[in-house]
Amino acid sequence: MEYRRLGKSGLKVSEFSFGSWVTFGRQVDGGSAVELMKYAYDNGVNFFDNAEGYEKGNSEVVMGEALRTLGWSRDSYIVSSKVFWGGEKPTQRGLSRKHVTDAAHAALKRLQVEYLDLYFCHRPDSDTPIEETVRAMNDLIAQGKILYWGTSEWSAQQLTEAYAVAKDLRLAPPTMEQPQYNIFERQKVESEYLPLYDLIGLGTTIWSPLASGMLTGKYNDQVPADSRMNLPGYEWLKERLNSDGGKTQVEQVRQLSELARELGMSMTHFALAWCLACKHVSTVILGASRLSQLQDNLAALDQRSKLTPDVLERVDQIVGNRPLEPRRF
Repeated sequence: MEYRRLGKSGLKVSEFSFGSWVTFGRQVDGGSAVELMKYAYDNGVNFFDNAEGYEKGNSEVVMGEALRTLGWSRDSYIVSSKVFWGGEKPTQRGLSRKHVTDAAHAALKRLQVEYLDLYFCHRPDSDTPIEETVRAMNDLIAQGKILYWGTSEWSAQQLTEAYAVAKDLRLAPPTMEQPQYNIFERQKVESEYLPLYDLIGLGTTIWSPLASGMLTGKYNDQVPADSRMNLPGYEWLKERLNSDGGKTQVEQVRQLSELARELGMSMTHFALAWCLACKHVSTVILGASRLSQLQDNLAALDQRSKLTPDVLERVDQIVGNRPLEPRRF
């Protein structure tokens, strides 16, 4: 495991991190959470990602119990939460000062920690002035309740505005963004955010490196019975797979799978190693409901050297995309 700076901050995050979206509080209970987190930690993972909106807070409860059971020294790991979807009432949603503050306190209680290392605005909020959100985040930093704040799925324009407000008011600016990034989803990380890596020193904690399982190759023939596409609330994934764009991606995955076989790699290892090759990625968030799945994902670290510039060029030819900057070579 190697460690990368989170943008221009001094915080070092493991290049693979572990997240709880879809799994904790749904597919993973307390005992399994302890097993998964212990294996990740013992193999160098130091960042554990969560959010108030994951299973209505239950994901954080499960992770908090696991952290208590494991008893790691607090200075040896990084834990996050995200604020936006806290409940149905008007004061339980969005990025108002009230909800940003209430959600931080609730996350601290559920996760059983005294502070959050990373705190994300889970989505932009058109009903709240950015200045109000920036001030609320700065206050939480001043109170020692969070260390760094950032965003998830914000546009470059929104990030630039938040940074400008913070600098103008001499407040703490956003440090990181959590965008979706994978072979099929590249525009934000490789193009839209490009000016911000130098201007802001933006770090990225990317999610969905396997494109919701598409890049594992398991949907090349049919949807497996244990797929998240069969879970309540995830019907949209199956609809996307059956769309014209989804069918095109299935064909592209077949071609990518052939390329991976030529290299002696599984498609999962290939897709994860591809994400690591981007120099603007601070950490790749893994998700797993079984220990064997996590073990296999982490094994992609041993395969990264196979993704040479020539191989990456072939990927670009298959998916019809080109990065604006060279990769990590």
